[in-house]
Amino acid sequence: MVKYLHMPNAECVKKRNAEDGFTLIELIVVISLISIMFFFTMPRFQEAIGLNESQKVSGWIMVKTQTLKENAVRNQKLHTLHIGLDSGTMWTSSGDVTEEALEEGELKGYKIPEDIRITAVEYPVKGNVSMGRADICFYKQGYSDKVLIHIEDDDNNQRSLLIEPFLSKIKIYEEHVGFEE
Repeated sequence: MVKYLHMPNAECVKKRNAEDGFTLIELIVVISLISIMFFFTMPRFQEAIGLNESQKVSGWIMVKTQTLKENAVRNQKLHTLHIGLDSGTMWTSSGDVTEEALEEGELKGYKIPEDIRITAVEYPVKGNVSMGRADICFYKQGYSDKVLIHIEDDDNNQRSLLIEPFLSKIKIYEEHVGFEE
């Protein structure tokens, strides 16, 4: 039985019934709480579904190159991404750095996982650098060196990352590509 309140237009105002559903505010609050929960748990899901090491290294390079391009313009300084092909380490520097600072940066840099190798860094003019250290410069005018970074895993899956001078995004090829191809 539905009870009516005694007021003008009382027949329009009913007691809330179980069939009425949820209000918009209640739905927004619940969806917001679920979204916040997913925000904090998604990185764990990515680890659980198994992003392979090659994707993690590619992601690190993508984030770092975008950050370096932005910082070079913001700070009006040359920024450099150093890739130690023999040591399997990547690190950054800004401005003019000494050899000692480069060695210290290499020790503190991002260590590439054991099952991943950066086989070469390819420049359009200088060609391939496959041993030693390759430097990718990000200039204060907003551009960078054009370069291809070749990555390979233990299963011989190859991936090439193209850094364009004037673009902020990196192009990823799921195969080995070169400037001459």
